[in-house]
Amino acid sequence: MRLVKTATISQGAYLGKAIYNDKGKILLNEGVKLQDDLLKRLTDMGIHYIYIKDKKTEDIEIQEPISTGLRRKAIHSIEQNFLDLQSGNNSSYSVVVEQAAKDFSKIIREILFEIKNNKDLLVLLADVYTYDHYIFIHSLNVTMYTLAIGLKLNLTEKELEILGLGAILHDVGKMKVPEKILLKPDRLTKEEFEEVKKHAEVGYHILRKIPTVSLIVAHCAFQHHERLNGSGYPRGIKESEIHLFGKIIAVADVFDAVTSNRVYRQAMLPHEGLEILYAGSGTLFDTKIIEAFRQAVAVYPTGITVILNDGRKGIVSGQNAGLSGRPIVRILEQNGAEITEPYDLDLKSELDVMITACDTTFKGV
Repeated sequence: MRLVKTATISQGAYLGKAIYNDKGKILLNEGVKLQDDLLKRLTDMGIHYIYIKDKKTEDIEIQEPISTGLRRKAIHSIEQNFLDLQSGNNSSYSVVVEQAAKDFSKIIREILFEIKNNKDLLVLLADVYTYDHYIFIHSLNVTMYTLAIGLKLNLTEKELEILGLGAILHDVGKMKVPEKILLKPDRLTKEEFEEVKKHAEVGYHILRKIPTVSLIVAHCAFQHHERLNGSGYPRGIKESEIHLFGKIIAVADVFDAVTSNRVYRQAMLPHEGLEILYAGSGTLFDTKIIEAFRQAVAVYPTGITVILNDGRKGIVSGQNAGLSGRPIVRILEQNGAEITEPYDLDLKSELDVMITACDTTFKGV
């Protein structure tokens, strides 16, 4: 299968990978024939990239980072606990958060187990899922990215559990932001953004009062918008003052934000999101953390069409662990023409060959 831009597809193609909502319910089954009205509905739903079936790449499979069952359980737990907090009063916060921390700790251990046993690089394409409430799916994605970074940095099991809990709760303060602002379908005004920015401090104060939750978890909520050069918020603290976990979650948070669909802008592809991080390397984000992230996450997701520096074109057919920029590519075009016998080229071995661009336009199957 291959990954293409929905807007470029002409009717008659077949969906290669099912599309789910955030609760794990299938909205559109694999193998559905895509007609114009269905393609329009997908675009209206914010599904800007989809996998389609392709005879030359029918053996290429997309590996999910965690199982559908665990994903569904995690989203349900985040949604339930966050909504309980949103509807509660100050006196009930400690009870809700303490229970949430217990639930989340179990889920984090399960996520860690599955990520460790999944040899593929992590890839979370937002368009495979739709969601009603961005914060819930964002909290899960940031947790997975964060844990993947932590594993690459060789953190201990205990550190990973605290880091994971900090990640899953990093945006808990947003549940105290007025819903009309939080769920606003377009860009926020300056005043509204200032209101949203309060969530970091609000989250800190909610979490620091829970005796069974590490104070580091509270600082993850407090510091995930701080930046190395002091340009972040809420306190404008600098590099040495920011906890390692806050720096890790900052990288995961920004990457998921720019690679997720929002009403007012289309999601970036993973390699574009990584460029955003590298643009801030050493000034906004810790370079060592970005490098660990790059080793853990598929920069060029399996199924995407890439162009090589020698003019060849193909589809990423596999990944090389720790070498996200050098995947295995199924070569389909050479010297500007399609070839009759596609072949796999492993960029791990071909060091003089590199990817120069991605092409997500539909060219027929």
